[in-house]
Amino acid sequence: MVTKPKTERPWAELSREEKREARFKRWLSVPGGEFSSPAAAEGYRARVTRLIDAISLREPDRVPCILPAGQFPAYYAGITLRTAMYDYGEMKRAWLKYLREFEGDTFAGPGLSSAIVSEILDSKTSKWPGHGLPDDASIHQYVEGEYMKADEYDALIKDPSDYCFRVYLSRTMGAFEPFKKVMPFRHILGMPANFLGACTRPDVQAAFQAVIDAGKELARFRAVVGEISREARAAGFPAFMGGGAHAPFDIFADTLRGTQGIVMDMYRQPDKLIEAMEAVIPWIIEAAIDAANASGGPIIFFALHKGDDTFMSDMQFEKFYWPYLKKVIMGVVEEGGVPLLFAEGAYNRRLEVIRDLPRGSVIWWFDKTDMARAKAVLGGTACISGNVPTSLVCTGTPRDVKEYCRNLIEVCGKGGGYILTGGASVHKADPDNLRAIMAAAREYGVYKK
Repeated sequence: MVTKPKTERPWAELSREEKREARFKRWLSVPGGEFSSPAAAEGYRARVTRLIDAISLREPDRVPCILPAGQFPAYYAGITLRTAMYDYGEMKRAWLKYLREFEGDTFAGPGLSSAIVSEILDSKTSKWPGHGLPDDASIHQYVEGEYMKADEYDALIKDPSDYCFRVYLSRTMGAFEPFKKVMPFRHILGMPANFLGACTRPDVQAAFQAVIDAGKELARFRAVVGEISREARAAGFPAFMGGGAHAPFDIFADTLRGTQGIVMDMYRQPDKLIEAMEAVIPWIIEAAIDAANASGGPIIFFALHKGDDTFMSDMQFEKFYWPYLKKVIMGVVEEGGVPLLFAEGAYNRRLEVIRDLPRGSVIWWFDKTDMARAKAVLGGTACISGNVPTSLVCTGTPRDVKEYCRNLIEVCGKGGGYILTGGASVHKADPDNLRAIMAAAREYGVYKK
């Protein structure tokens, strides 16, 4: 059930600051009976308060710390990613072992998809261990493709539901290929039974059966993930991300047109690309806020894939990327959400541009950006986080990791507004290197009151 936070005045009458405070209050106010002990309840509220203070550019009791453990729990428990994606019981065992033996200020459940669901759907957009990747691969991989053709922008803009159902799904999931034979939904107005015409075909029936089968399997998978999340919260560890969103450019560049297609469109039909990006903005905002309302978490995660310094020029960034991303950001902010903007790659040339946001409204999570400069440019405007290198966590010593974190805290933690975490997720590493990150936060990150 999707519900907004409870407020004394109608939600629409609240300012964005009041909406955000309502979301923060909801994040904090987990019923006491859901915790395993009074100490767990106290720990939960302390961790959430610490994060809220950092987001709001206040000095918390210490620098918050989010361990960058991607698929690390699987390998720490002695299983592979392949096992975790197929055997939900083993997945649960691994993540609960990690919960018991590592401590950060948040807990992230398995950031995985069910391999069984992907097999049922015959996913064309994914590879995973044992299916397109070696059995011992430590990642699952998105397969980029031209799933939308260059001349289909108008079809998407005119009728997005029809386009997604009959065109996009049929190209991205082998099991849904027959959906292209279903008539457009707009044609059934006045004659709803006409929808059944294509459903007499065995292949269309099989496609709908795949929906049923995948739905049942997905329910099994989500039930286990939910059990993990409830145990983590009961132990006093909050979830950090309450929903997800995208930069409009990345919607097209990643999942629809692909890299080659989007580069061609930037030169051959820039106005059509811009028109389409404008069209998807309200859809992205609506989906993000619905997710935040359902989860109770205010943080909306954005993975910014193609906005870094190396993919496009500064002029292209300011023409195609930032204006439309900013509109999504502000749409989320106006509803009280907190965008968590994962700036993959380096944003050293973007810092002055992305500073143009309301004070304390977002978190910038940096990968390879110069953190000292990020603090200097954004420190009075936005909370920043990052960027302990994945390479260091995977190959360095605990002493090396702790020293790097000490420097980050000294440079970026001044005055608050900093969250210590990795530049990206870690899958295989010395467990003591992850512990060293938390140790650095406790030793060097305490604010003197």
